[in-house]
Amino acid sequence: MPLTVAVQMDPIEKVNIAGDTTFALMLEAQARGHRLIYYTPDKLSFSDGRVIALACAVAVRDIAGDHFTLGEERAVDLAGVDVVLLRQDPPFDLAYITSTHLLEMLPPRVLVVNDPASVRNAPEKLFVMKFPELMPKTLISRDKKAIEEFREANGEVVMKPLYGHGGSAVFKVARKDPNFGSLFDLFTATFREPWVVQQFLPAVSRGDKRIILIDGAALGAVNRVPAENDIRSNMVRGGAAAATEFTPREREICAAIGPELKRLGLIIVGIDVIDGHLTEINVTSPTGVRAIRRVGGPDLAVAAWDAIEARRHAKTAIVSPEAGAGAHGSGEDRAAASRP
Repeated sequence: MPLTVAVQMDPIEKVNIAGDTTFALMLEAQARGHRLIYYTPDKLSFSDGRVIALACAVAVRDIAGDHFTLGEERAVDLAGVDVVLLRQDPPFDLAYITSTHLLEMLPPRVLVVNDPASVRNAPEKLFVMKFPELMPKTLISRDKKAIEEFREANGEVVMKPLYGHGGSAVFKVARKDPNFGSLFDLFTATFREPWVVQQFLPAVSRGDKRIILIDGAALGAVNRVPAENDIRSNMVRGGAAAATEFTPREREICAAIGPELKRLGLIIVGIDVIDGHLTEINVTSPTGVRAIRRVGGPDLAVAAWDAIEARRHAKTAIVSPEAGAGAHGSGEDRAAASRP
């Protein structure tokens, strides 16, 4: 049956559709006959037990410069939709955290992808620390002495903000580096939270692999090769996408983390692996689906919707009509509230 799918994302007019995973998910949902509505996180409100979004019906097309058509904006009670795609990009800040709290107040029949409580509890550069045996040596700190001791023990390191994204403010620091003092002062003035200090992996010059896991299973990957004279492989920073295969070590990593991702309701996850070392687990708005397809890999938007539909079916099978209605009215009322 067609589902009503609400997409919480950044402004759709600014999306680069060539590489945007959210857009790929929207195209696949529409192809399956699901109804799409769109809103940005600043359009969320909560009142009288209801999570309301000022949203528009949206139709999407894979045509650059003409990729969407919006209907009239109206207030939608999100208790009446079937699926919410939580897909706005980081920064992972208090605004992002607030949106997860609001979406967590939806009734059990509404499937939020990824699960908002799990997203809130799994910031990318901290959640990965649950798997230290899979990682390079890593320190989370803003203490200068601790950082200096870590550099002395591990040689060249990478310093980056704990809640940074897209490769912003990532620096390589040598064991003996005259710029470290100034960089430390800059980070101290700019960021209130601790920073990530991680052992530098020279093999990053050959690529930083983005692997997509769908409901805990590793289904596709793309190798992102940094531009010349840059350690950052993010494609928004000039990294080039290349076809790749899974190594035995990468399969081992995915097998180790996959069950936990599935248990937490983290259906669409992107991990970063450099030279057999897990560096990040991205759960907020992971990208890579279109890049994997472009280099000859599978269309993971199809696998994502297969998983979403299966999860949604499982939720409705265990939630009675009475429990689904709750304080939000009857099923017919909820459908009317969500119909574009």
